[in-house]
Amino acid sequence: MFSQGVEAQKAGRLEDAEKAFREVLARGGNVSFVHNNLGIVYQMRREHEKAIAQFREAIRLQPDYAAPRILAGASLLALGKVDEATVQLERAVKLQPKEPLARQQLVRAYENSGNFRGVVDQYRALVELAPANPEYVYQLGKAYLEFASWCHREIGKQSPDSARIHQTVAEKFRIEGHADLAARAYQRAAELDPTLPEIHFSLALIYLEQGKPTEALQEVEKELALVPYSAAALSLREKLRAEGQLRQ
Repeated sequence: MFSQGVEAQKAGRLEDAEKAFREVLARGGNVSFVHNNLGIVYQMRREHEKAIAQFREAIRLQPDYAAPRILAGASLLALGKVDEATVQLERAVKLQPKEPLARQQLVRAYENSGNFRGVVDQYRALVELAPANPEYVYQLGKAYLEFASWCHREIGKQSPDSARIHQTVAEKFRIEGHADLAARAYQRAAELDPTLPEIHFSLALIYLEQGKPTEALQEVEKELALVPYSAAALSLREKLRAEGQLRQ
């Protein structure tokens, strides 16, 4: 009878599937996978409260059964119960760390709760599980960008006039092609924190692009005073000195 229910479920005959699974339970087949399949029937009908009740019973009967936790997480998310979904999905990932669906659903929960670090961690794990999957790699890159944006927003809330905020603004101006505005923002960052690496090197590159080799060399020297073994700064200093000798 259970097999008949599974076949009916696969064929989309959900009423027949529900009837079969309920009959199995009534005849003494009160086991976790029967409740799990009955929960799937309800989930397919978008009756998520009923589905969750069945998944919870499956979990009660077999706490180490990951499938009903994954499915319960999906239904809980559909109902907007993000915290409860996260608990179930984190447990499912611990039970079956190599199951992609558990991690994919946990990503959804983390996205809904604004846990950007958690999203990154899950996509990193998925990439490790399937390195050749381009979608996982793409989503990991996207997650890093969103995490970086979140970090910048948090810095802005905590210290809106910090050196890092001005550095971020400078990098934005530089990408947009506003070299003068970028230079001023980098200069402000250097004033706020003279010991911060990367600032002077970035200024040097801007001055070089603007045809100001003397100013560029001065900034490179400041960078090397902070990071003496910076390969990029050493290479740029060598280039600037060589060009200076040629001009002489």
